Amino acid sequence: MTEFKYEALDQQGKTQSGVANAPTQDAAVEALQRRGFTLTTISPVNSQGAFSLNNITLFGGVSSRDIVLLSRQLATLFEAQVSALRIFRLLAEQSTKPMLRNALTVVGDDLQSGTSISKALARHPKVFSDFYVNMVRSGEESGKLDQTFLFLADYIDRSYELAGKAKNALIYPGFIIFTFVSVMTLMLTVVIPKLGAILEESGQELPFLTEVILNLSHFLTDYGIFVLIAIIIGGFFFVRYLQTEKGQYLGSQLKLSVPYIGDLYRKLYLSRFADNMHVMLTSGISAVRSLEITASVVENKVYEHILLDALENVKAGHSMSETLSHYPAEIPAILVQMLRIGEETGELGSILERMAKFYNREVNASVDALVSLIEPALIVALALGVGFLLAAVLLPIYNSTTSI
Repeated sequence: MTEFKYEALDQQGKTQSGVANAPTQDAAVEALQRRGFTLTTISPVNSQGAFSLNNITLFGGVSSRDIVLLSRQLATLFEAQVSALRIFRLLAEQSTKPMLRNALTVVGDDLQSGTSISKALARHPKVFSDFYVNMVRSGEESGKLDQTFLFLADYIDRSYELAGKAKNALIYPGFIIFTFVSVMTLMLTVVIPKLGAILEESGQELPFLTEVILNLSHFLTDYGIFVLIAIIIGGFFFVRYLQTEKGQYLGSQLKLSVPYIGDLYRKLYLSRFADNMHVMLTSGISAVRSLEITASVVENKVYEHILLDALENVKAGHSMSETLSHYPAEIPAILVQMLRIGEETGELGSILERMAKFYNREVNASVDALVSLIEPALIVALALGVGFLLAAVLLPIYNSTTSI
């Protein structure tokens, strides 16, 4: 169980604060709401040492968790029939994130001047995405803003938890590989040169493996600084290139082409596509607008290109499944067939919901399998690297002792 510090308004409108015990923050929010509290802030008591990709914010930025909590607060307040202006004023006063507080303050000012909620939110794209704004617009039109914000909170929480799980799975191997390369570089530039000098002074014929290690050590010692400079300059220009349109497309292709990792990313993007489309279509947003927004939030240029192509074809009167069938490498046949069934039966939204759940399970299973394979694979790789280095050092020593 985790302790969560909270501030809230009770049913009489009085400010209450305290600590709630719950396994997760969402569980704590639900428990407090059942007690009739309208939450204004909530955070883990010992949140300083927690690390999660989903909660990283720089210079007072807004994380996905902030938007999830904000959406739940908005849903509760709208359900309590508090006025929109009062809601945004209250949440702006209670927000601890400068960017979010400023955005909510401006939204409140816009609402006071007669602007709709969706238009006011649209003025802050760094905080509220196109997807979020369009969902709020749909809620305004249907008169179900409380349900819309609750739905958005569940969706964002689900989406970023899935993406975060995939990204977190790559942190461990990346750290181990970086540490291994750093240690090996230190050995080759500091330790091996001293041992090499001793071995060369002995005058004995060195084994081939030892000569390879010594030559590599000499190269890094003599030219290592130039190699480092070349890597830094090359990395700088490569990053700059990846920021261009062509570079982003190339980066997206590389993500999908890496063995096993590419399959994991492919399932992640398909899950995001199906989930986004399901949420928007069932909220009454048109297929054309849903495709346009999904393309902008899928976060992969390859899939963005595919969805924009589908968008143009849907505008021209073709079906979505027909267009997506032209991309068998990125869109599996099973998804195309399910989309075709949904289009023919008029149940496209529910079909997409099932496919989103299916790919969510696939991503979770792939991440679990990847994590279970990474540790033994890294152990074998590290053992081979260390064994190669030790053999190069010990072989000439062994030969010299046996020749005596």
